[in-house]
Amino acid sequence: MTVSDVAVGIIFLSQTVFGALGNFLLLLHYLILDFTGCRVRHTDLILKHLIVANLLTLLCRGVPQTGAAFGVNGFLSDIGCKLLFYLHKVGRGVSFGSTCLLSIYQVIKISPEDSSFSELKLKAPKYICSSIYLTWIVYLLINIRIIAFMTGKISKVNVTSLIDYGYCSGVHLDRHLRSLFASVVSFLDVVCVGLMLWASSSMVLILYRHKQRMQHVHKTHFPRSSPESRATKTILLLLSTFVSFYTLSCIFHICLTFIYNPNWFLVTMAAIVAGCFPAVSPFLLMSRDSNASRLCVTWIRNTKSLISGGTCQL
Repeated sequence: MTVSDVAVGIIFLSQTVFGALGNFLLLLHYLILDFTGCRVRHTDLILKHLIVANLLTLLCRGVPQTGAAFGVNGFLSDIGCKLLFYLHKVGRGVSFGSTCLLSIYQVIKISPEDSSFSELKLKAPKYICSSIYLTWIVYLLINIRIIAFMTGKISKVNVTSLIDYGYCSGVHLDRHLRSLFASVVSFLDVVCVGLMLWASSSMVLILYRHKQRMQHVHKTHFPRSSPESRATKTILLLLSTFVSFYTLSCIFHICLTFIYNPNWFLVTMAAIVAGCFPAVSPFLLMSRDSNASRLCVTWIRNTKSLISGGTCQL
């Protein structure tokens, strides 16, 4: 085991542990709101599915990648590799789709009453649930292709025809099939990114116009920003982070798709970048939500209290 392997292992371990912990605490926050009967926003349902998708993305790639980096090889069978890669891709796709749905719904929600979205403002909440489940179904079906070319680390297939992911291997498919799969996934990605960019620009424009109206009405002082305004700014922060990491991930993904024998550095960087958004997004959301932040701080304090032998209450 080289120094670079240990460094990569530490990166994967940190990314997986902190990312999974952040997503788990945020999911716990929303579940507590559900069980206590507190009033929840319609966007909370989308966020819960986003969190579950983030957990799938992190755990199904981060845990085996960490083991491989620390020299634990051959611990996954062909079925295990197929299943983990499949769930990872599904989680990544649903995370993508959920972020897109979140941005579209927020634009509709904060749009003025006299806008073209006035009729959709009443109908949109009814379609949230069906839209989320449709997102799951689409990515569950699209990523079935993973089963065709993923295999275990130890395989009878000629080594030169495999892509080494560290703990599993991918069989090179026919160039036409690869192009077909890449085209389908890229089309969905381009549509979602286009919608998110449109939603981001629309939200910025709506917030700017709202601020201009408030400046005109309140010349001497500025009122505290509304919950809708704060939620919109949170979603804009989430979107900008997502698009940044997605752009890098897309570049690496294209390289892995079309380079016949990608090197170790390219495969590793692609995996690290793919886990950045699922690991960072819960902390971005908690930084804008005081209740979720307090839950996180309380959990950390209680954990320290248990370690020191004290008692704790949540």
